[in-house]
Amino acid sequence: MVAILFILFAGMAVGCAISMVAQRNPLYSAISLIGVFISLACLYVTLAAPFIAAVQVIVYAGAIMVLVVFVIMLLNVEAEERPMRLRSLIPIAVGLAAILFAEAIFIIFFVQASPSTPTDNISNVGLTSSIGAGLFTSYLLPFEITSVLLLMAIVGAMTLARRGGLVPADAGIVPGDQVFSKELLDRRDIGDLSAVATHSTEEAARLLGVEEHHAHDDE
Repeated sequence: MVAILFILFAGMAVGCAISMVAQRNPLYSAISLIGVFISLACLYVTLAAPFIAAVQVIVYAGAIMVLVVFVIMLLNVEAEERPMRLRSLIPIAVGLAAILFAEAIFIIFFVQASPSTPTDNISNVGLTSSIGAGLFTSYLLPFEITSVLLLMAIVGAMTLARRGGLVPADAGIVPGDQVFSKELLDRRDIGDLSAVATHSTEEAARLLGVEEHHAHDDE
């Protein structure tokens, strides 16, 4: 039964991978990649590794692919004709695929038949309890260091983002090509909405009196 499920999910993974490469629309390619991830998660379940299967679905098929699909839809990438230089890579892809299948066949037939391969199938590797026990006992220090590094990265990204978006309170922002009203330029002309056009930053600064303020500050 396990062998049948392995062949089924492996075929699904290979089919989705071929569909991902063959699709001309990037969105369809991303959806096919989600099928590959889900098929791999099913293979992990057949290997008695439910934790890795859950992480595969949550992290890769969930968070990362949502980001990829969001970027594709944000950029509005449409189907385009493939350039000729990419078609020349088809023989290389076929050769690499043949090497991959040869490695898989070697592992399935020769490694399993090797006398040094353990025959006991009872193992707790990949179970949630064994992974949790390892993280909070033998690998507690690396786990906590990784948490601190991720926290520092988040705080650093927020700090850099805030520095780039804040403008000092005493900063004077002078527009370039702009149209002002006389009421804005001179408080004595209250109600006069006649347009005064500027075509450069220097001209706008002169009308707004920014140059005079800078001159007084320098003195």
